[in-house]
Amino acid sequence: MRRRAIPLPIIAAGAGLAAWAAWIEPRRLVVRDVDLAVPHWPAALSGLRAGVMSDLHAGVPHAGLNKIARAVDALNAREPDIHLLLGDYLDASQKLRRKLAPEAVAAELARLKAPLGTYAVIGNHDWHNSGDRMWRALEAHGIPVLEDRAVKVGDFWIAGLGDMRHRLPNVVHALREVPEDEPVIVLSHDPDLFPRIPHRVSLTLSGHTHGGQVAIPVIRRPLMPSHYGERYARGHIVEHGRHLLVTSGIGTSGLPVRFLAPPEVLHLTLRNL
Repeated sequence: MRRRAIPLPIIAAGAGLAAWAAWIEPRRLVVRDVDLAVPHWPAALSGLRAGVMSDLHAGVPHAGLNKIARAVDALNAREPDIHLLLGDYLDASQKLRRKLAPEAVAAELARLKAPLGTYAVIGNHDWHNSGDRMWRALEAHGIPVLEDRAVKVGDFWIAGLGDMRHRLPNVVHALREVPEDEPVIVLSHDPDLFPRIPHRVSLTLSGHTHGGQVAIPVIRRPLMPSHYGERYARGHIVEHGRHLLVTSGIGTSGLPVRFLAPPEVLHLTLRNL
């Protein structure tokens, strides 16, 4: 029986989608403006703006130092009050990666400028790639790394959690110095920690999922690096009055492709609820 040839328009469409996912979309950079009203956030702090960056995976295709520089410049151009970094600055997943020194990545991130400074947590790929070297490099460039601890920044607190795949994060320990009635933002590289976050936290910020990289719901489900499937894939999630914001980040993990989940940084504005 003679096989029917695949129509040329279908071949062309498939080639176009492959080119978009493997070359065009991973090289993009979107600055996403997000305006959120969150609980326990006082009116006096309404309008506070944060630059949020996650999952650089520096060294993979499409994510070299020039891509980090673009992201830094894009956030600096928004002139936020504070910058918050959510981990996975280095990559440990791709055979095609070009190894970059943590110190070089940290030096680029140190160009972030904001009146209230820059704060960071460490991700699973950072530990897998170079142990605590990324942590030490960030702090050497003036960026505090928060692991199960909190710092007061002006009239609010920033708390950071350890990575749940390489550390033993302790939410209670992280928040022990934060008074019950004062506003706090939690940085957690992995959103799977969100069910442990208490109601008094105004907002949890996470990365790690990359939005699935290929953001087609049924297809991305087995690729999602989360015990909760697509529950914390991307965007603003509210559960039982608690708020989580997940960014799809900048780089890639596994295959260097993205589709319907372009590389992004967030320009976040917080309002009182």
